[in-house]
Amino acid sequence: MNGTSPLDRIRVVLSHTSHPGNIGAAARAMKTMGLSRLYLVAPRHFPDPEAEARASGASDLLAAAVVCRTLEQALADTVFAAGLSARRRDLSLPVCWAREGAARLVQRGRSDEVALVFGNETSGLTNEELSLCHLPVMIPTNPDYSSLNLGAAVQLMCYELRLAVAAPGAAPASELPLATGEEVEGLYAHLERCALASGFLDPSQPKRLMLRFRRLFARTALEREEVSILRGLLASFERPKLRKKS
Repeated sequence: MNGTSPLDRIRVVLSHTSHPGNIGAAARAMKTMGLSRLYLVAPRHFPDPEAEARASGASDLLAAAVVCRTLEQALADTVFAAGLSARRRDLSLPVCWAREGAARLVQRGRSDEVALVFGNETSGLTNEELSLCHLPVMIPTNPDYSSLNLGAAVQLMCYELRLAVAAPGAAPASELPLATGEEVEGLYAHLERCALASGFLDPSQPKRLMLRFRRLFARTALEREEVSILRGLLASFERPKLRKKS
């Protein structure tokens, strides 16, 4: 991948988009800033003539868009995801502003697959969707009127990404292979299974503790080998203990 721009490794993910015109506007915003990889999670209407009309010359991005059933599927082979949020959430990771979030995406995108995730136009990302992201990002809008159209939000973030690519002195990418989203989700599922089996996790209220675990691990970039070590440790807990000989 020598010579490949970080922008080529950044996918823009739109989750549960209601209005096809916003998909077209997002595609146009992406193309003006040099991004081309559009992922759509369960869009209400797609393909659609309104999306084509609003794309205004970016129909190639719509034709190549990857449609997924779930956000987990859209992020499966990524190692880092930033999710846009209009508000701070309980149990969420520390939020950063758009410019810092874009810089961190570009840094990871120099060597690995990463994603920028946007939620539904009305309600944004759900808490569950945001928990799949490593970094909540906010655009510093007017607090008295923070309503921002999806297409405009995509345009702003794509601009910040392009600016971050052009910034001098960017930090070098890690040489160690990072765990993909699918591998990290496998770790979380394994951790939840062990916690339930041991009685440590209350089966009637599993979500809150698992969100804490996600927050804990999302603060660092888990390497593939680290995930293997952790899963090996969990597997050792699951194996039946051999009785000591008397």
